[in-house]
Amino acid sequence: MKLCKKIISLIMLVVFLLGAPKLASWVAHLFDYSSIDPDGAFMWISIHHIVQALLILIVVFILTKRFKVDFHLGMGNREVGFRYLKRFLVIYSIYVVVAFASTIIISGVPSFQYPLTAKNIVGSLGFQLLLSGPSEEVIFRAFAMTMFVLLISKGRLNKHLSYANLFAALVFGAAHMHISLSPFDVSFKISQVLLALGLGYLYGDCFEKSKSVVYPMLMHSLSNVMMVGVTIGLSFF
Repeated sequence: MKLCKKIISLIMLVVFLLGAPKLASWVAHLFDYSSIDPDGAFMWISIHHIVQALLILIVVFILTKRFKVDFHLGMGNREVGFRYLKRFLVIYSIYVVVAFASTIIISGVPSFQYPLTAKNIVGSLGFQLLLSGPSEEVIFRAFAMTMFVLLISKGRLNKHLSYANLFAALVFGAAHMHISLSPFDVSFKISQVLLALGLGYLYGDCFEKSKSVVYPMLMHSLSNVMMVGVTIGLSFF
């Protein structure tokens, strides 16, 4: 009976974590952004991330007030968090250089999916910096990992990886797939999913060690800004 409850809790948690972004997509599609963002560079995805964060934060607020659940939204251990952040940025910078150098050698300079006007560049980088990390880390680290520990397991696969972090990283990877139910279809880029899994593990590891979602938020946003910014920069050449 206990195992059955855990399995049901796991399924419900996955459905909620993947369902919130889907519901946010539906809401974001209700608005017309053509006058502000005619190229679709930043407004739709900005509204999407705001809505999905609000959905999760409402649940977080209720659980915090009703059951005193700590989702680690504060600063936590600043020393551990900022040290982890600094190390991550150094390693990720090296990855970005190697990844783009390989891409240029193999397939040439990458192109961007929309015209690189000043508005599009500022809007896109603004989204990455201000919304991508906070929205997704509240969902996939603060909420997902905390609820997994409360409902399913506090255990660890080994000293480097908890079951909660493994779960959150896998769901984070799944969130980077396109999944359609009617008709059923799953499509994805393997490189994007693998990167999401790897980064998801690092974000989760930092979350556990610093006892705060703030540092994973910064890691997430800054890594996205680096990747998008370099792509934009190279597009001009």
